[in-house]
Amino acid sequence: MKRNRLRAAAPLALGLALSTLLFNPVMNAQSQTAPAGQQDQQKTQVFVGKVVKIPDGRFALVTDEQAGKGVYLDDQEKAKGFEGKNVKVTGTLEVAKNLVHVSDIQLA
Repeated sequence: MKRNRLRAAAPLALGLALSTLLFNPVMNAQSQTAPAGQQDQQKTQVFVGKVVKIPDGRFALVTDEQAGKGVYLDDQEKAKGFEGKNVKVTGTLEVAKNLVHVSDIQLA
């Protein structure tokens, strides 16, 4: 009887775990920090991942789905056209906000 309950609960638990990952991909900030003095002179970087729409309606880039890591994207109009697609985003990372100032988005 107990085993049947556990078997019935397993898909639910898995579903909850996956939905947490998908709906909260960008809450875990990437550990990229610029050394002191370089924060004013941010360098352009390339970020690769999947564009997703998060629950608050904004678009973000999931860079590591398993770890739940990603970044917010400042150009929502550009990101909107790539929802659900794997892309390369070129831009500068504002570490304090975990926000990429997008200069370009292309399909990966």
